[in-house]
Amino acid sequence: MASSTSTSIPKPRLENKVAIVTGGAQSIGECIVRSFVKHGAKVVILDVKDDLGELVCQDLGVEFVSFVHCDVTVESDVENAINATIAKHGKLDIMVNNAGILDEPKLSILDNDKATFERVISVNLIGVFLGTKHAARVMIPKCSGSIITTASICSIIGGFASHAYTSSKHGVVGLAKNVAAELGKYQIRVNCISPYVIPTPLSMKFFNMDENSSVYSNLKGKTLGPQDIANAALFLASDESEYVSGHNLVVDGGYTVLNPAFGLFSLDKIES
Repeated sequence: MASSTSTSIPKPRLENKVAIVTGGAQSIGECIVRSFVKHGAKVVILDVKDDLGELVCQDLGVEFVSFVHCDVTVESDVENAINATIAKHGKLDIMVNNAGILDEPKLSILDNDKATFERVISVNLIGVFLGTKHAARVMIPKCSGSIITTASICSIIGGFASHAYTSSKHGVVGLAKNVAAELGKYQIRVNCISPYVIPTPLSMKFFNMDENSSVYSNLKGKTLGPQDIANAALFLASDESEYVSGHNLVVDGGYTVLNPAFGLFSLDKIES
């Protein structure tokens, strides 16, 4: 008798899940949206860039992705966007607080002004607070959910970016840990992802990089891209990480465990 082989198709990792991604109209956020849809989720993009958001919806299919204009610093915008998601899909399983901004790289604190500092904190920290608050509001009655925030390696080290940006990213990790401590009793997981430098339009402008610029990597032969962050978000959103909460998942190829300017493994010795 001839033997027959059957090919099993892996089950989508986010099948029947509903997700919101702030800042999902481009760059890392868009990559997260695309990965979530690929793995079976229905996704709602929250962003202020309406044209880009609508383009993503048209490309992926309006039956899978929808767009809601939302300024994450305005509580009524966030509240209404989450209410609209519940009205459309009946639930919210995954909240990704991804929207963020950078300020000018002014090296001296004496040159930093209060208004700019407040603007960065408003988007990067208060925006995450509002997204987390209103996601929790609809997740608590269901006793389930995953809340994920895009932080940065600036959440664990200093001297890499501006004072405002670094402060905001330290803040979101502290917020995530505190909320994880509160929401565990409702089976809601709260985590962060901290990427190293990815050559997005935002980071390239901040670090004065061009298309030919390279970013130092401690992980030989590897480069970091938006898909790596989307993969981390996919893991934290899925049931595979059902016992992971209060964690800051650092995606940096080992950069933050090494001072590249000093020590046995200093950059000049590595490159020689």
